[in-house]
Amino acid sequence: MELENIVANTVLLKAREGGGGNRKGKSKKWKQMLQFPHISLCEELRQTLEKDYNSLCEKQPIGRMLFRQFCDTRPELRRCVRFLDAVAEYEVTPDEKRKVCGQELLEKYLNPKVCACQVRATGKMYACKKLEKKRIKKRKGESMALNEKQILEKVNSRFVVSLAYAYETKDALCLVLTLMNGGDLKFHIYHMGEAGFDEKRAVFYAAEICCGLEDLHRERIVYRDLKPENILLDDHGHIRISDLGLAVHVPEGQTIKGRVGTVGYMAPEVVKNERYTFSPDWWALGCLLYEMIEGQSPFQQRKKKIKREEVERLVKEVTEEYSSKFSEDAKSLCKMLLAKDPNERLGCQGGATEVKAHSIFRSINFKRLEAGMLEAPFIPDPQAIYCKDVLDIEQFSTVKGVELEPKDDSSTVKCPLEASPFPGKTRAERVKSGRLGATGPGLERTTVSSAQTGAAAETLRETGLLWKLQRQRRGTDEALRAWPGPGSSPLPPEDLILFTTFAHLYF
Repeated sequence: MELENIVANTVLLKAREGGGGNRKGKSKKWKQMLQFPHISLCEELRQTLEKDYNSLCEKQPIGRMLFRQFCDTRPELRRCVRFLDAVAEYEVTPDEKRKVCGQELLEKYLNPKVCACQVRATGKMYACKKLEKKRIKKRKGESMALNEKQILEKVNSRFVVSLAYAYETKDALCLVLTLMNGGDLKFHIYHMGEAGFDEKRAVFYAAEICCGLEDLHRERIVYRDLKPENILLDDHGHIRISDLGLAVHVPEGQTIKGRVGTVGYMAPEVVKNERYTFSPDWWALGCLLYEMIEGQSPFQQRKKKIKREEVERLVKEVTEEYSSKFSEDAKSLCKMLLAKDPNERLGCQGGATEVKAHSIFRSINFKRLEAGMLEAPFIPDPQAIYCKDVLDIEQFSTVKGVELEPKDDSSTVKCPLEASPFPGKTRAERVKSGRLGATGPGLERTTVSSAQTGAAAETLRETGLLWKLQRQRRGTDEALRAWPGPGSSPLPPEDLILFTTFAHLYF
């Protein structure tokens, strides 16, 4: 027994010392035994492995890591990996918060394809926002898609993106919107030198956003998603509010309820799931003004992961801090807009007039601003592309396992079937005269002959459709206000050129 202990202890000491000599415990024999076989010997194993996505990119740890590293090299795939992570977070979200989390996921990732389109006769450019029908159906986003269109129909503002035209194809619902080439405020705040703006520029943008909110509230529409990503710059440096998917109409004399928005920009009353009218928009304006000046959000630091619950606690309980970047006027306005109690918040009682009266706007002539007569402090370079990832908005894949049915047409029928961009003619008259190709059942589109194409172009000249596409006020033309139903033509007709090369175009 003692001999065995001595041998064991000797072996242990030798192992601790590295075995002595230059070998340091290494065994050539075991090294050879543990070597991986040559790759040529793995051919049979390769044939037996499953080659589907789930096996290679999910089950196998190395495959999962390599797949993510590959996606990080492709801007168009990077967003999809973030979506998968967001879905994983959604799956473990408590039941009471799952609905809100799901709504945010839909809003963030139910992204349309956006391409430029051009009116042939005038060369005027627009952004064509395409909402894929199968993707909408799969994610039950019909109401959200139609809501944005209906809201855009009601609003006629210099400070909100304009809906020039709406149509449907066999596979998509399409909105032709104002083309915004200047990028969004988030890009300008964080990717154009030092984070944040000088106060003069921030105040100018805040004044224009205030005018945009005033126009929305005048139509009794609460926006609910004011954040830098949704504020876009045009060619002249003026801003417009975009992405009205979460906006909702507030009936006269009533309040609404709903925990929707973006974490860090939602007002305390929204976080608490209380009833409200327009107060969340003024809170979000305070957050945005703070971020434009400070270079970071008041309740969460950029690139620092904070749990949603912690951000909501800060919003409800903690007072924001101000650095030396803020003047007394800027600090005063932010504090008044970021009041926790909506009854004490600036704008909640007196509306936009109350906000405009603040001393920080004393240098702004709102009459001239609303008329578009003031020059913006920054004018985008027409040769530059103001985005971080050029392909950031592309789709990841086609939607599988979803089929469109005739009953799905009813979700897009919000107008008489004869509504058309060809005034004065019914659909039957247009088909009979050869000016428009007939469509098949449902949403099917037939090929338009060259003769019909020429006749359609003639019709465009006669009816002045191109002028109507460009005009600012759309209130009297119901034909521009709806996606056609299954009995009318799935445009675009021959007057619009769609550029299929996708870029980060803003709308």
